[in-house]
Amino acid sequence: MTSKANWFWISTAAVLFAFIFFYQRHAHKAPLGPVRLLANFKTADVTSVQVRPEGQLEIRAERTNGAWVLTQPLPYPAEPAMVESLLVVLERLTPATYITRHELASRPKAEEEYGFGTPQATIIVWRGDYRSILFIGAKTAPGDQVFVQVVGDEGAYVVDAEMLKFIPRKADDWRNRTLLNAKLLAFDRVAVANGAKGFELQQDRESGLWRVVTPDFPARADSVAVEELLQGLQPIRVGQFISDDPRADLESFGLQPPALTLSFAAGSNVLETLQFGKPATNSPSQSYARRLGNNAIVSVSKDLADVWRASTASSFRDTHLVALTEARPVTAIDVRGYDKFTLLRSTNDTWRVQPQNFAADTGLVKDLLVTLTGMKVSQFVKDVVPTVDLPNYGLATPVREYALKSAAPDSSVALTNSLIAELQFGTNQEQKIFARRADESSIYEIQPPDFQKLGSASCQFRERRIWDVSDTNVDSVTIRQDGKERKILRKGQYEWTLAPGSQGIIEPLSTEETVRGLCHLSGTAWVARGETNRAAFGFTNAHSITLELKNGDKLTTEFGRESPSSFPYGGVTLDGDFWVFEYPLLLCRDALSYLKIPADAH
Repeated sequence: MTSKANWFWISTAAVLFAFIFFYQRHAHKAPLGPVRLLANFKTADVTSVQVRPEGQLEIRAERTNGAWVLTQPLPYPAEPAMVESLLVVLERLTPATYITRHELASRPKAEEEYGFGTPQATIIVWRGDYRSILFIGAKTAPGDQVFVQVVGDEGAYVVDAEMLKFIPRKADDWRNRTLLNAKLLAFDRVAVANGAKGFELQQDRESGLWRVVTPDFPARADSVAVEELLQGLQPIRVGQFISDDPRADLESFGLQPPALTLSFAAGSNVLETLQFGKPATNSPSQSYARRLGNNAIVSVSKDLADVWRASTASSFRDTHLVALTEARPVTAIDVRGYDKFTLLRSTNDTWRVQPQNFAADTGLVKDLLVTLTGMKVSQFVKDVVPTVDLPNYGLATPVREYALKSAAPDSSVALTNSLIAELQFGTNQEQKIFARRADESSIYEIQPPDFQKLGSASCQFRERRIWDVSDTNVDSVTIRQDGKERKILRKGQYEWTLAPGSQGIIEPLSTEETVRGLCHLSGTAWVARGETNRAAFGFTNAHSITLELKNGDKLTTEFGRESPSSFPYGGVTLDGDFWVFEYPLLLCRDALSYLKIPADAH
């Protein structure tokens, strides 16, 4: 080895030794400077921040009307969290040690040794007219700390190297990656251009429901499906910024013409338009996109565009006959079936049947609404059907009609002026049920089982609770069957005895429980109303059970012919009218078992 080379290595070792000695001497000293690197620095006061990374273009963000905007090297919305993360780090930055100007002056090559001659980055922070300038120098030998110099302070600081993670190296690090946040747009129209499959979605601001519009005709849209797709646009995140060149070759990105265009508008005012192109070259899971009026070409998730690209007007059509919203609650239902009646909701959320004027069963009314709103179209039969063709579907004179209205029963507003939907059902073909809305020209087919769930007689909606009395008020029970009569007397809880002249064996426990069930009698369903129905439902043998109460009232229920449940129909007289109902099965079984007249009784 030459003497020249020897002297080189000896000099290098001496410099390294001196640096290590100097650093170890000062690195663990208590800070002589301020507790915080930047005194009185507050993130909220910052109006502008500039970052000059080594060898890169200057990045500048300015706070305008409370929002951060990039002004250099290009105008673009900034990502506020990224900008303020750096500012928060600067606000909290506390040096591990302070190197005085005298110590720096003792190092002839201090700028080179500490990296201030060519800093990693220069940060300029403006607070009104006051600015702070920081030079970010080299890392310390261990690499977990970095030298920082503040212009105006002739010394230097050693701080945690974690701060380097918050310093942008290029403008893209601070660019807002939200291509679009549909939630922030007050739009009521979405235009979808997908080759020849163009259509629009329009929202009714009052009801919040969507319609799909094509060049041929408008139709109700599946609002839930539309909202779910729109949720995917909240927000659309940029995967990568591809180009900002206003003269970029759009065709090479599949953006001239675009494979898919989504436009968001409020009335006739277009708010934003997004264009989607072909899959990104180096990332098949991404596709090219741009926002009209902005030069930036970016990449976004390909799945997002694919969902809309595969959509057609038909895929958005609502398969339900009616959709209800909280904004327009149903407060009246006009029914035309076996008879004509109206279900009216009262202010206490109870219902009545009019003009028959009896209390409706709230559960049955809700079941009707659930059935109507849950009823799905099994086939879109024909989109435009003239009135003259309605007989072909049994809809010239529908077998059932339901009109849902939203005005309150005691409102001064006419119910006919607040119609939500009028549904008509008919058939002229075996096993086929057709339906239409009075405000549409389309004919739909629905499943017969769905149609059969719809109540169509006023009597079916009566409150199913027949009576409700305490079993302790029962004085006696009289059974009449096949011309015979048997009476049992209640002496106390689970204590029963035969009245004079009655025969048979009493099972006190079973009798007590059966009578208790009859005291709280409810039907599972109403079947018919009126004395004329007695014979049709088998109420001819005068088989009945009468609960005689201590106050003299008598509650009588009768038994008719066998119902589809294999148990007899029940009959009861309420408000002077005869009603036929279906018994709860277990109660009917027990009544026939424990409250009966023995076959051999005289």
